[in-house]
Amino acid sequence: MEKRNISHVTTFILIGVSDRPELQVPLFLIFLAIYGVTVTGNVGIITLTSIDSQLQTPMYFFLRHLAIINLGNSTVIAPQMLVNFLVEKKIVSYYGCATQLGGFLVFIVAEIFMLAAMAYDRYVAICNPLLYMVVVSRKVCILLVVLTYIYSFSTAVTVTSCVFSMSYCSSNIINHFYCDNVPLLALSCSGTHLPETVVFISSATNLFFSMTIVLVSYFHIILAILRIRSAEGRQKAFSTCASHMTAVTVFYGTLLFMYLQPRSNHSLDTDKMASVFYTLVIPMLNPMIYSLRNKDVKEALKRALTNPCQNCKNL
Repeated sequence: MEKRNISHVTTFILIGVSDRPELQVPLFLIFLAIYGVTVTGNVGIITLTSIDSQLQTPMYFFLRHLAIINLGNSTVIAPQMLVNFLVEKKIVSYYGCATQLGGFLVFIVAEIFMLAAMAYDRYVAICNPLLYMVVVSRKVCILLVVLTYIYSFSTAVTVTSCVFSMSYCSSNIINHFYCDNVPLLALSCSGTHLPETVVFISSATNLFFSMTIVLVSYFHIILAILRIRSAEGRQKAFSTCASHMTAVTVFYGTLLFMYLQPRSNHSLDTDKMASVFYTLVIPMLNPMIYSLRNKDVKEALKRALTNPCQNCKNL
């Protein structure tokens, strides 16, 4: 980061979801409820998959880390957003803005590849069930998770450094509810070709590789399910990946809507609405998706509620 940037702009002003004064309190209450449900749901998933002995499998190991990522992604955005609903001046410092962008990128990239790792896990479970515990061993699970976090952190550092290497010397008003790449690039008074290229290549590469893993995995999963002769067997196999398929569809559907829409229809307001969904709504929905459609999680919750002392000993 260059010192000349700091001498020009030391703070940014976030417009927020809406700049209409009469909507600030209602929006505060809505997003406070969303964040509260998000924290409760994801902490619940993390706790259950940690203490319940029957949830100590690769599938729930990945689910635990998805919950950690969802909780982190929402927490990077929501507290600052909620405060801004109640204050007149929605100010964030230069370094605070850089930290928020970096944190957001860490968790959004981690979520992309965690969903891909979970798709690979379901592929092995359905297509090679006899080798499942060998192929997806604990060491492999830990390796995949560690690589996901390392890669997401390095991507966040690279992209954030490029975005904040630009000069901000005119407007400091960000048309968003958090510090994001696109509105920050729009504020720059220096050349944006390099950071725009880095952002585009990073986004395209991450989406391409993660979606390829997901699509190839589910292509083989569907073929394997269709080869099962009994309807009961097909239903049982499908149920093991139904929750993940729902989560993947919602998450990637939102990202594709945002990045593949025609440029003539593209606007920062559209980005804001899509961002609300994948930074706040999806982290709230994922625990519901994996709880309501998953018998193991529901049974683990019943065991935790009926015998909490025994579960605490398992920690």
